[in-house]
Formats: sequence, C-alpha cells, structure tokens
Amino acid sequence: MRLNPTILDVVKKEVTKLLAAGIIYPISDSNWVSPMLVVPKKSEMTMMKNRNDELVPTRVQNSWRVCIDFKKLNQATRKDHFPLPFLDHVLEKLAEKSHYCFLDGYSEYMQIHIAPED
Repeated sequence: MRLNPTILDVVKKEVTKLLAAGIIYPISDSNWVSPMLVVPKKSEMTMMKNRNDELVPTRVQNSWRVCIDFKKLNQATRKDHFPLPFLDHVLEKLAEKSHYCFLDGYSEYMQIHIAPED
C-alpha cells in the first residue's frame, strides 16, 4: 500500500492495536474488502499569530483517525429476519439485575450502521 510516511505510521500503529485487541484478524482471501480512510481528528481551537502579528483562531492538526468505509458490508452479510428488541424492553429487564456487560468500551467509534430494511 502506498501512503504518505506519516499516514503509513498511523495505519501500522492502528492495525497493530486492533490485532492485539482481537478486533481484527489476518485473512488470506475475502469476498469483500472495505476501503480504509485516514482522516484528521477534530482538534481544539488555539490562538496563533498570523503574518500581520494578529492573533487568529486556528485548528492545529496533531492526530489522525483510521476509518473504514463499510457501505458495501450489507451486500456481504446474511439477512437476519429477527428484529432487535426495543430499548425500553431491554432496560426493564436490566433494572432488576445486579450484573451488567459493557460492550465495545475499547473503541466506541467502531460502530457499523445497518440499513433499516436489513
């Protein structure tokens, strides 16, 4: 893969982290592949001087986010005809319990939206 050296380093670190966490795993063949994007993370505003020595609000780019475009995922997944439960029904059942499970606490942004008709 041909990438800017800075971006390549970001991708390598992210892939290593996801492999170590068990979120992804290596494969040799796949019927579908989703494209990867590297985008700047939104940073806070800071004040910097411009050429006229005036203070102006500026965003300083200091970190990157690796994203995967899963638009084609619905074409590769098997249709499941069992609807998800309503959130209020789930919460009613959880209200009486003493043990809970926290899912995807590691990388909350790794969520995949599924088309409503699926």
